[in-house]
Amino acid sequence: MKHHALEQLQIVAKVNHDYPHPAMSRRERLDRWAELLERNPHRLLSTLHGTEYRSVTERAVMRSDGSPISVAFDDPLLRTAGLENDSYGEAKRFFELTDNQLHRLVCHCHFGATFSASNAAHHVRAISTGAHRGLLARLRDIFVG
Repeated sequence: MKHHALEQLQIVAKVNHDYPHPAMSRRERLDRWAELLERNPHRLLSTLHGTEYRSVTERAVMRSDGSPISVAFDDPLLRTAGLENDSYGEAKRFFELTDNQLHRLVCHCHFGATFSASNAAHHVRAISTGAHRGLLARLRDIFVG
C-alpha cells in the first residue's frame, strides 16, 4: 500500500471532502495543535496586537501570518476536521476557547511581537489539560464534577 499526502492525491484523484470523517474531540484538536507547534520548537511565531481592546467583530477577523493559529490551519488534518481559516474567531470556535484563553495564547501583550513555537505549545497543552485554570476551578471540577 502506498501512502500519499492529501495535496498529492488532489493532483491525481478527485478527493471527496464531504466523506464522513471521525469527529475529533476538543482535547484531540488541542493536542494535535500542540504537536504541530512542537515539530519546530524554535520557530518564532507572530502575535496579534491588542486582542483585548478590539470589538467582538474586529477580534473575530484578526489574523497574522506565522501565528500559532496559522500553524494549525496549515495542517490538512485540522482543516479536514473543520478548521476553516486562521483567524482569531475561527480558532476560538474550532478549538472551543474562551476569549481569555485565546488572548493568553496569541496576544502581543504577553509575548511581544514574536515568541517560540515551544512556548505556544506549552500554553496549548495547558489549556488541553486544564492546567491553565486556577486551583479553585480545578478543585470545583474534582468535587462537583
